Amino acid sequence: MAENNLLDKINSPADVKKLSDEQLKQLAAEIRQLLIKVISHTGGHLAPNLGVVELTLALHKVFNTPQDKLVFDVGHQAYIHKIITGRREQFPTLRQYGGLSGFPKRCESEHDAFGTGHSSTSISAALGMAVARDLQGEDYNVVAIIGDGSMTGGMAFEALNNAGTLHKKMVVVLNDNEMSISKNVGAMSDYLYHLRTGETYNKIKNDIEGWLKNMEFGTDVLKAIRRLKGSVKYLMVPTSIFEELGFTYLGPVDGHDIHGLIEVLQAAKKIDGPVMVHVLTKKGKGYKPAEESPNKFHGTGPFEIATGKKITNPAAPISYTEVFGKTITELADSDKKIVGLTAAMPDGTGLNIFAQAHPDRFFDVGIAEQHAVTAAAGMAAAGMKPVTAIYSTFMQRAYDSILHDICMQKLHVTMCLDRAGLVGDDGYTHHGVFDYAYLRSIPNMTIMAPKDENELRHMLKTALSFNGPISVRYPRGSGVGVDITEPMQELPIGKAEVLREGKELCFWAIGSMVQSAVQAADKLKEQGIDAGVVNMRFAKPLDKELLIEHAKRYGKIVTLEEGVLAGGVGSEVLEILDDAGLLQQCAVLRLGIPDEFVTHGDKKLLFRDLGLDTDAIVQKAAEFVKGE
Repeated sequence: MAENNLLDKINSPADVKKLSDEQLKQLAAEIRQLLIKVISHTGGHLAPNLGVVELTLALHKVFNTPQDKLVFDVGHQAYIHKIITGRREQFPTLRQYGGLSGFPKRCESEHDAFGTGHSSTSISAALGMAVARDLQGEDYNVVAIIGDGSMTGGMAFEALNNAGTLHKKMVVVLNDNEMSISKNVGAMSDYLYHLRTGETYNKIKNDIEGWLKNMEFGTDVLKAIRRLKGSVKYLMVPTSIFEELGFTYLGPVDGHDIHGLIEVLQAAKKIDGPVMVHVLTKKGKGYKPAEESPNKFHGTGPFEIATGKKITNPAAPISYTEVFGKTITELADSDKKIVGLTAAMPDGTGLNIFAQAHPDRFFDVGIAEQHAVTAAAGMAAAGMKPVTAIYSTFMQRAYDSILHDICMQKLHVTMCLDRAGLVGDDGYTHHGVFDYAYLRSIPNMTIMAPKDENELRHMLKTALSFNGPISVRYPRGSGVGVDITEPMQELPIGKAEVLREGKELCFWAIGSMVQSAVQAADKLKEQGIDAGVVNMRFAKPLDKELLIEHAKRYGKIVTLEEGVLAGGVGSEVLEILDDAGLLQQCAVLRLGIPDEFVTHGDKKLLFRDLGLDTDAIVQKAAEFVKGE
């Protein structure tokens, strides 16, 4: 076949199965070129996918989807899987509005066995499928593909523990590239390093060979070992932690040797019980900029292929993330009790800035949000001032820890929720729209959201001067563009800020929606409608005194929040007015995220569809005033 032509003929996994090893190598090269070409325009998870091209092809060569189930952990490494399961022509729409999701999605393809987006879930889901298979008397293979970064999450070990006990036939492929987003941390990372390099594992002992020869599947495993000798490290490790948990351990195996991977996976497929296949891959494989800086190309925006340089707007304001990182570092310069914690996200949260300045007070706990929060509680109980920086959508995994370990004990932990609100291209698994609701329900919690970068600085100073559980949530991306050089000041707890007085109605907006409220008020003014604007600042405690005053004065209040309406800030406004007996004389229009999971795509398009862009707000507010 002509070069650069194989991929055009791949429309299903069946087409992959027809290819020789040499053709698979050619196909791998073509897929890498497609990945680089498309992601340079759409953005996405480049480095993770470049690292698993051969592994994904080998999986589809050996297993038969959709009958066999491939469960990808997190799912950001499933692009190759999408390409070879009938979605090649749609691939240029990746992460675009109306296009392919950047993660596995059951409603997108029958080959996507399980929807993912958060880490450390694959082994649990795969075990559940294996149990269901056996209970229903069915016969198919279940494979979990999990990275060594995701193996730092406690849920993965809970599943390994249970799987070893149940002894169900299933395969866990451990994709070991020494990275999650940033460099992996912790004892598990060190343990895998020793498995990769330990001298004990560079030979096959005679007693293992003898044992294998007596096993029904043993000759296949030994054949694979001999065929791969000199090109990969392939062995059985009876003393590994995985063996102790009840798994047969195979590896480490070169994750870029297609022939070797196929041999090993075929052997694993024949073992009756749980199997751990340890695969060594290089994140960013085949694209030099991604190989040299895999963290920068883990999740990337558009970039120049020739140089790897990101395509950015140089005039864009500083991001909220960077403002947070610089501010918390500045505050820690003069307060030695401030410590920073994150869950495998030092770069993504801006705590890398803090880590460089105060390495002894920075803690990356791995992908373990629950542990991060409780560890912070322990630090607070011992007299420190911990700051946890975790994405809003990931912080919800630590809800119980926030409730039990921080709030019940009234401990002074500052929870900084990055990526709060709609995040755009990553879609519904990553939208941070639930935190107002899930935090507001917890006693002793204080919740803040800034209208701009400068207010974020004030809120961080306020939080660290506070004495109790407190959170600050802020959106993804660039700020408004305000001056951030003015001195930080503490804000009065629970007090809103009146930005504009009006007559017909008043917008009560919080966080990112304050700017939208101001813009809507300007446009309503052109229609002869005089609207007031309040920057709520605090979702909890809400400024009850001012709210009641405005309810009596305006008679019409519009709440604006970039969060779910169910249990959100608008609901709190209704609760306060109901308790005050004012709902008969004051009408409330709540605008926010409806009771649905929002798709992926450009934020402007998502806001338009949700009726949260400025034009929609103006129209709804005008109709509200007119009683329409």
